[in-house]
Amino acid sequence: MSWITQTLTSTIGRKLVMALTGLFLVSFLFVHLSGNLLMFRGDGGQAFNEYSHFMSTAGIIRVLEIVLVLGVVIHVYTSVVLTRRNQKARPQAYAYNNPSANSSWFSRNMGLSGSIVLIFLITHIQNFWYRYKFGDPGIDQWGNKDMYNLVVTVFRQEWWLSILYIIAMVLLSFHLMHGFQSGFQSLGIRHTKYTPLIQKIGLVIAILFPAAFAAFPLYFLLSGL
Repeated sequence: MSWITQTLTSTIGRKLVMALTGLFLVSFLFVHLSGNLLMFRGDGGQAFNEYSHFMSTAGIIRVLEIVLVLGVVIHVYTSVVLTRRNQKARPQAYAYNNPSANSSWFSRNMGLSGSIVLIFLITHIQNFWYRYKFGDPGIDQWGNKDMYNLVVTVFRQEWWLSILYIIAMVLLSFHLMHGFQSGFQSLGIRHTKYTPLIQKIGLVIAILFPAAFAAFPLYFLLSGL
């Protein structure tokens, strides 16, 4: 076994991989959110549908999709391995154990929030990406597949999915609340000057990103009443 393999399969190495893939996925959230905000331009979905067409046809995006899928798979797999190692290493003979005294609720439930977000992600892909790619979303007046109308229709007609979407965003917020700053700690970036700034940035991301994503189903659901 090479030193690279030994390093990456060690606990420290896996935490490093977990941090890198997690921060990569945060950057994807930013890009994805930026594109979705085009739905609020008030142009009948023209800009959003043009964006969706580009994202589904550009060659470079196909490569990035593979990288994204690998990032998700590696992040989930590494999380499972680290969780099992922590469970095996946890002492069992304490007369009294109070985990809340040494860690936050967010850190103790990263596996739970991450698992639910993963289930949501699969549902999200099935309802939007798969229907757009292999279904019949219709064609808008500019000649592009009508992803905008697909999103509006799903959120208005399948109201339960809108509720699930909002709940998943709350859990994503919890996940980001701890994950962002712990990712930098795993990378060795821990300093009295910079750590408070990283924590503040993480808090903004953990609130702003999920709130913005939750605004889409909430807006289309309420505007359709």
